[in-house]
Amino acid sequence: MQASIPILLFAKAPVPGSVKTRLIPTLGAEQAAELAETLAEETIQAALASGVGPVSLWGAPDVSHPFFRRMEERYDIALETQEGTDVGVRMGHALDTQLHDHPAAILTGTDLMHPTPELYRGAARALASGAHATLAPSADGGYVLIGLSRMIPTLFRGIAWGADGVCAETLCRLEALGCPFVLLPLQRDLDIPEDYADWVTVHNSDFLMEG
Repeated sequence: MQASIPILLFAKAPVPGSVKTRLIPTLGAEQAAELAETLAEETIQAALASGVGPVSLWGAPDVSHPFFRRMEERYDIALETQEGTDVGVRMGHALDTQLHDHPAAILTGTDLMHPTPELYRGAARALASGAHATLAPSADGGYVLIGLSRMIPTLFRGIAWGADGVCAETLCRLEALGCPFVLLPLQRDLDIPEDYADWVTVHNSDFLMEG
C-alpha cells in the first residue's frame, strides 16, 4: 500500500485589491477576490478527492481571514501560516516541515484553472517510483506543483520567482545535482483576462466580465 503523502496548498488571503490584481480591470477588486476564493476551494476539493494524503491550507500573510476559517469548517483540512521572506523560502519551509515525518510531500498554489485529483495522484506516483522531485510546469514558464521525496534546499534559493524561466532553472538544478525527477503534464494558472474568459466558458460560471 502506497504511503500517505501530504498535500500543501498555498493561498493568499483573498483581500480585495491584493489578489488577482491583473484581473481587477476586468472584474473589479471585489469580484477578483471572490474568484480567488472559488479557485482555492476547487483546489481543496481536488486535493481531497485525490486520496493521496492529508491536505493543509497554508495562508499568507496568516490564516486570520474568514475565508480560511470557512474552509477549515467545511473541509477536512488543517490550517498553517506561510513563513519566510519570499515565496521560495516559504515553500522550502513548508515542505521541510512535512518531510520530517513523511516519505514525500506535494505543494501547489491555488490559482489552477482546472485542478484535478489526477494531478496529485500523478505526483504521488512519481515520488513513489523513486523520483526525488516532480514538477508540473505552467504555461507561463513557472510551475504549479512541486513534490519532493527529500529536501533539496537549492531549489528554493536565488530563483527569480515570477519570471518565465523558473521551471527551467529548477530542472537545471535537479540535473546538476543528479536528482531523478518526473515532469508532469503542463498546467495553466488563471492570471489574466484571456485565462478568465476560457475558465468561464468551461465552468459556465456566474462570474460576469465587466465591460
